[in-house]
Amino acid sequence: MTNERRVLVHPEKAALASAVAARFITKLLDILDGQEVAHIALTGGSMGAAVLGEVAGSSAQASIDWSRVHFWWGDERWLPEGDAERNDQQARDAFFARLPIAEENIHPFAGSDAGIGLDEAAAAYTSELARFGTGDVEHPVFDITFLGVGPDGHIASLFPHRPGIEVEDRTVIAVRNSPKPPPERLSLTRPVLNASERVWFVLAGADKASALGLALAGASRDEVPVAGIKGRRRTVFFVDAAAAAEVPEALIAPGY
Repeated sequence: MTNERRVLVHPEKAALASAVAARFITKLLDILDGQEVAHIALTGGSMGAAVLGEVAGSSAQASIDWSRVHFWWGDERWLPEGDAERNDQQARDAFFARLPIAEENIHPFAGSDAGIGLDEAAAAYTSELARFGTGDVEHPVFDITFLGVGPDGHIASLFPHRPGIEVEDRTVIAVRNSPKPPPERLSLTRPVLNASERVWFVLAGADKASALGLALAGASRDEVPVAGIKGRRRTVFFVDAAAAAEVPEALIAPGY
């Protein structure tokens, strides 16, 4: 089993979204050829939605048996169900509303209007993850985990110099006083993310260049949380040219 880190650079955001979508469809077909069910962890943000929109709009997606694919999220904003700022709602608008995917294959975090508190919501998602665990692993092993990266280097809702990035005894944490609004959130923890077979970071914009450069240069995970995340088989950074400004040339895949 190999564990590679690769940086694939695309000229701008639209080309980036299209390329990631095409690669996702190809890889998902390959995964499903070798196993019965695939588990995918999604991210939010403009690039996350753009990639999903490209997947939904591709004629190639018709080749996938979507009944064999389960979708999860790396984190979520503690907002009411259906709020346009929620990661799951962005995915529904861009992707799920356009494809025949059963609700039982979609695993969102609870909304703030669900009648439970933040800690109860974390416990509920912990239980939902455990339903799909295998052996001693209390969560599904994600075949592909999509992650965005903030200008400060945060991933999911694990922020620099905050305790969340250090948590190892839980699969889900409640996040309070987030430096990025809204202040309350839910997030998978680093061990769950690092158990993923493949981690695909998708990021665009000059404001991400410093964090990406620091992560690839060996910064600490406390300073730059993205530096502490890697897939078991492969870790790929899909970036646009602006975000790649501080990436060492030696780390950029040939042809990109």
